[in-house]
Amino acid sequence: MRLENKIVILTGASSGIGYSVAKRFAEEGATVIAMARRAEKLEELKESSLNLTGKIIPMQGDVISQEDIDRVVNHTLEEFGRIDVLINNAGVIDNYQSAANVEDETWQRVLDVNVTGVMRMSRAVLPSMVEKKTGVIINTTSVGGFNGMRGGLAYVASKHAVVGMTKNIGYTYHKDGIRCVGVAPGSYATEIGGHATAPDMKTLDILMAGFSLFPEVGNPDELAYLYAFLASDEAKFINGTVVLSDGGWTAY
Repeated sequence: MRLENKIVILTGASSGIGYSVAKRFAEEGATVIAMARRAEKLEELKESSLNLTGKIIPMQGDVISQEDIDRVVNHTLEEFGRIDVLINNAGVIDNYQSAANVEDETWQRVLDVNVTGVMRMSRAVLPSMVEKKTGVIINTTSVGGFNGMRGGLAYVASKHAVVGMTKNIGYTYHKDGIRCVGVAPGSYATEIGGHATAPDMKTLDILMAGFSLFPEVGNPDELAYLYAFLASDEAKFINGTVVLSDGGWTAY
């Protein structure tokens, strides 16, 4: 119950890592405002959590919409008076498009969700956290934030940007009692990879060669324990850094 009574906003909550994190946090006593685009998936998440100690409150919204961000953050502050934890987990991939083939639409969509969404959510919650002199921001980045061939150009660029933002926010606000940390998953059993359509085979062929070195596919339910630890007071000296969770993939 290390997250008992914590008020948490979680984006990308309707599936994959976000779904597992929402349930783990509710199991540990948190109230989770679960934000995602798919309302029906959020309702499934809520129904699956009714017997847990904490609570999951679904709120439909898209991180590319400033209006949706303001609505979710303002509702949370009006209802609970504070935001203890923000988890920037919403993300999209890019069809593995290489630099010569990346489309403007794909580039903009990936940066809007993976980078601008993180910035806007963080910007929205920070004033309240600064006022309360406490808060934790956890950003989901990727091994693609450290390595060049873990996705297409737009995805890798976006995740490098999130690593940089994590370090910047963590150090800028540490005297305000706020921590910012990142989690960089390797390959986990989620649905995000299934969203690729007509992938750029130049990039994908090179990327798949690297998968021969991958030890195993991770379980997002197990990864959720890392998020819970980082959000808790047990991790109070972990700030401005990113924790890799890839089964040893990048150690080779």
